[in-house]
Amino acid sequence: MKQAPDRSFGPFSLTRLMRTCFGQGHGEKLCILIDLPNPEDIKDFAFLQDPSLSIQNYGYEVFYKGFKNGALEELNFTAGDIYAYKETGGSNLDMEDDAYDPAGKHFSLDKDIYPEYGIILTVSTFSATAPLTAKCKEFGFRGATLHGLNQIIVDTGLSVDYTVVSAEAERMRLGLTKADRFEIDFEVEGQVTTLTLHTNQQDAQKSHGLCPPGKPDVANLPAGEVYFVPEGAEGQFPFKYDETTIGMLTVEDGKIISSKLIYGDYAEIQAHNQKLKEDPMVGALGELGFGTQALPFSGRDIQDEKILGTCHIATGRDDHLGGKLTPDLFKEKQNASHDDVLYAPHKTPEIRVPDVRMYRGDQVESLIHHYEPTDYIMGLIKGQQAQMA
Repeated sequence: MKQAPDRSFGPFSLTRLMRTCFGQGHGEKLCILIDLPNPEDIKDFAFLQDPSLSIQNYGYEVFYKGFKNGALEELNFTAGDIYAYKETGGSNLDMEDDAYDPAGKHFSLDKDIYPEYGIILTVSTFSATAPLTAKCKEFGFRGATLHGLNQIIVDTGLSVDYTVVSAEAERMRLGLTKADRFEIDFEVEGQVTTLTLHTNQQDAQKSHGLCPPGKPDVANLPAGEVYFVPEGAEGQFPFKYDETTIGMLTVEDGKIISSKLIYGDYAEIQAHNQKLKEDPMVGALGELGFGTQALPFSGRDIQDEKILGTCHIATGRDDHLGGKLTPDLFKEKQNASHDDVLYAPHKTPEIRVPDVRMYRGDQVESLIHHYEPTDYIMGLIKGQQAQMA
């Protein structure tokens, strides 16, 4: 596979990550949030006895203990507290306001946490990027969401130089910005389809990991992505429900309107179609993203969607990306999630992506061939060609 400029991964350094992404502190209070099925289980750190809560364990071992063991003072931040809130049950769903600390004391996120801390790091099972992006604008804090952490991510995706990641993402962003539309070709079980996503010359955006002082913002770590909020879409694309079931989704006017069984469990197709019928906004396409980094696959979408040669489409809310799909448009609160659909060789080996194309005026560029970045993309990443035609 073609690679970006080689960058060896040094051992993980909490101070290096924080200093790169947030800058040296000026006495700001910092805290860590974790999600738990029962948030009161943070009392006396009881959740550490549950082996199923490995992600939250990273929040404790890597971040909470790391700050307590000297990183906080070295970075010139203060506090280093940890709180738990109730897991939302879905990606980017709004969080309940209740939070607890290791002493068992109850807090309000809105009254006691968001207004009091300058830096908030969220290590969780379910992504909290959308709700925290809204809250940071309301309360003025900076932060990062790090859902789905595992050891591969800590050793690689959190150990890169984000000044380099940001520069590469910016070069790729300039090479894709102002595009009129993108086409993604798919092939599965002999069926060949194309999904067209209209971006109508909008400015491309980037997830690049840097969250410097002076502006409320929430970074998504690991970072390394260029993305758009589609303004329309049509066509068909395959969707992998699980390891045994794949359906073909039909898209009209920017929304998935139906699913048809390719193989597997027809009951999953029926359930999806029923959900689309009951709440059509569930099928709204809210994002098109392209990875920019040379990273190992981690088995977690938070890192794997940032890898060069992958692309992802997201359904649901997109207000945190600057879109107009807000939670109030959904008939059910639990439907107002933002769910990435990742196409990558390890995640969807059954689904081929022969070509991804960008159309920008008279310029037509192939971006991805069979999960490999094209020469056009590699030239952008390496800074070897002009970004705008």
